[in-house]
Amino acid sequence: MKANFFPILIACFIATSVFSQANLNKYKYVIVPNRFDFLKEKDQYQLNSLSQFLFNKYGFEALMEGTVYPEDLIRNRCLALKSDVIKDSGMFKTKLSVELKDCNDQVVYTSGVGESREKEFKIAYNKALRAAFKHLEVLNYKYEPSENVTAVAISKTSETIEVSKEIQQLKQQIKNLKQEKEAELALVEAPKVEIPQPKAVEKKEVNKTDVIKGVSNIFYAQEIDNGFQLVDNSPKVIYKIKNTGLNNTFLVEDQSAIIYKKGDDWVLEYYIDNVLKQDVLNIKF
Repeated sequence: MKANFFPILIACFIATSVFSQANLNKYKYVIVPNRFDFLKEKDQYQLNSLSQFLFNKYGFEALMEGTVYPEDLIRNRCLALKSDVIKDSGMFKTKLSVELKDCNDQVVYTSGVGESREKEFKIAYNKALRAAFKHLEVLNYKYEPSENVTAVAISKTSETIEVSKEIQQLKQQIKNLKQEKEAELALVEAPKVEIPQPKAVEKKEVNKTDVIKGVSNIFYAQEIDNGFQLVDNSPKVIYKIKNTGLNNTFLVEDQSAIIYKKGDDWVLEYYIDNVLKQDVLNIKF
């Protein structure tokens, strides 16, 4: 009876090992946590660092939790297994086993138990963990990309590219709208016009003062196109004035000056060196 039992047990162990190996080979990475639940501190007794070392030793690509992950793992978290170390109760032994879960938090592998009779925790945990990892060694793990995982990665890459294109298009549209808005505002804004400095008035003209004083020489208004010409007694043309949209207000031709009626007087108004000048003219229409 016993002779028949051992071959069956060995066959079951081999079948389980082969299944576990095939099941694990489709995962590219193993993520090691910073702290195991049965310990109080991060990497206490260096068990987390030791786990990462042993995973790498037996062919896995182990990453410590919180580090910068590879680009393909960022795109597809299901490429990685999450590792954990489970402590079993024991009076005189330290018992540890390694557990691996997929991205859906389903257990895909649990190692055999590694044991140690050492009393000092650091030594006991170290030996028990190494003994548990011996069960992973016999699996001869080797990453074999599956078609489904590759398809998902390609799909996610395509989605990322499409999203990036859409973002660039939106940025360009926003830029174009901004330029159009600035152009509209530029058209609405009133154009800046430089006001030319008035020409110096010749000495032969009416005496100039900063305030309105008495009437000077008499000028006679003779009608011309769009206005009048003002002549003196010679008769000589002194000013040519043009009509405006305002009553009794004229522009002086070839000068930055105006002539307008104030009360019973006609006033010639202009600027010299940013100082407003006014002269009273005696004009006969």
